[in-house]
Amino acid sequence: MLEMRDVRLRQGDFELRANWAIEAGARVSIIGPSGGGKSTLLDVIGGFLTPSSGQVIMAGQDQRGVTPGERPLSLLFQENNLFPHLSIFDNVALGLDPSLRRARKRRTEIEAALAETGLAGLSLRRPDALSGGQRQRAALARTLLRKRPILALDEPFAALGPALRAEMLELVTSLADRHETTVLMVSHSPEDAKALGGALIFVEDGLAHPPLPMETALGNPTKGLRAYLGQIP
Repeated sequence: MLEMRDVRLRQGDFELRANWAIEAGARVSIIGPSGGGKSTLLDVIGGFLTPSSGQVIMAGQDQRGVTPGERPLSLLFQENNLFPHLSIFDNVALGLDPSLRRARKRRTEIEAALAETGLAGLSLRRPDALSGGQRQRAALARTLLRKRPILALDEPFAALGPALRAEMLELVTSLADRHETTVLMVSHSPEDAKALGGALIFVEDGLAHPPLPMETALGNPTKGLRAYLGQIP
């Protein structure tokens, strides 16, 4: 479970507020206008920003003082953060050991993660020899090896075309089901949110509203969400 217990973060004139919980294994899309606080919310959950008050609870544990690398989640960004001088094998192996010394001894595990994300046979290539979609698959394979119960995605497929984006979302949902992973996805796209399914959190003016089932949120949107979706009031 992930719980945002009366969380508030103040940054100058901006304040982020969140007070809700999601169950383990949930799929949750986070959408809203630019500057509303979506990525800031993910940064608080990931430990890159410290709340001014309140608690971030993961698996029953208060995450106060826990560094991003020690938290029970993996993050995948739009920029996949692959190192251009390393092979895809080594880039993925970093998920096991930043020094790579021990990770390279776990070849079977790494090759299995590559195969699971559709990259079998490409381990020796470098990132510049792969397509954008393949690079994101490699970044996704790295998160799989970390075996964290929560996967947080910050617009990871925004730069991809519609067909490839749909393909990647299908892969994420398939892997999440297989590994019983909780998925949080920041997106500007209601269509991507529908594809992920599950629940929706609408963030506007610093308020991260409690999650609602996707059908409820989009079928009977609030005034703010209706405006965001471009629907006539």
